[in-house]
Amino acid sequence: MTGVLCMAYGAPADTAGIEPYFTHIRGGRPPSPQALAGLVERYRAIGGSPLDRITRTQARALGQRLGMAALVGMKHSTPMIEEAAGQASAAGITNLVGLPLAPHFAQMSLGGYESRLRAAWPGNLIMVRGFYNHPAFIAAVRGLLRESLAEFSADRIFFTAHSLPRRILDEGDPYVDQLLESCRLVTAGQTLPAWEFAFQSASTTGEPWLGPDLLEAISDSGSRRPLICPIGFVADHLEILFDIDIEARQFARERGLDLRRTRSFNDHPDFVEALAQVVIGAIESTSS
Repeated sequence: MTGVLCMAYGAPADTAGIEPYFTHIRGGRPPSPQALAGLVERYRAIGGSPLDRITRTQARALGQRLGMAALVGMKHSTPMIEEAAGQASAAGITNLVGLPLAPHFAQMSLGGYESRLRAAWPGNLIMVRGFYNHPAFIAAVRGLLRESLAEFSADRIFFTAHSLPRRILDEGDPYVDQLLESCRLVTAGQTLPAWEFAFQSASTTGEPWLGPDLLEAISDSGSRRPLICPIGFVADHLEILFDIDIEARQFARERGLDLRRTRSFNDHPDFVEALAQVVIGAIESTSS
């Protein structure tokens, strides 16, 4: 029997879960009181993360579309990837499609999902290593842009994704190239405002992270009506609801700018269909 394991980064279930969640992200090293207080404040500002609920909704819709079991496993919160692999085995699944819910591959992100799943899964594994250039994903992003531009006369589009440490470039990681290729595919043949790419949500770790930063890019561009399209994210969570909807919008208001963003995919039917096409293609490629 074939099933799908939808994998996401994870999020704390409540305020009490923020410290263990943050500690898990840091590889077991507890955060400083100051860093923990900052993260607690951000989660409180958005009323808690909806990521777990959204991921389960995405998996349920995908399973219904495919007619197969679709489970959920998280990288840093329950149910963990390892726990979900055990659930899949107990359910009688022998062929498992590992589907990280992120379009672009980086070894330190999607690579981490894959290594943990391979260590936990005893059966046949079909691993999806991103879907940044899949036609159905590109079409779905175009749909979000059309929807926003029909309501908002943006003068510039900023595609964004989560920043990562700059050292990944020296390691030959494909992350940046895949992000730029997604943007080129989305904008090709379209009549759109000028666009550029920027990174968001960099962490303070003492090492350089990928740039340009979104807020710096907006400021340097001279845009008065920026539209943010977070192409590297597929669901509402902290990086969307706080970093864009609160932090970036406050930045814009202070400068007299009218900033908007495309809505997140969440369980949008076009995105669910894109995931289905990705899974079907992965299964067919292993059986041909």
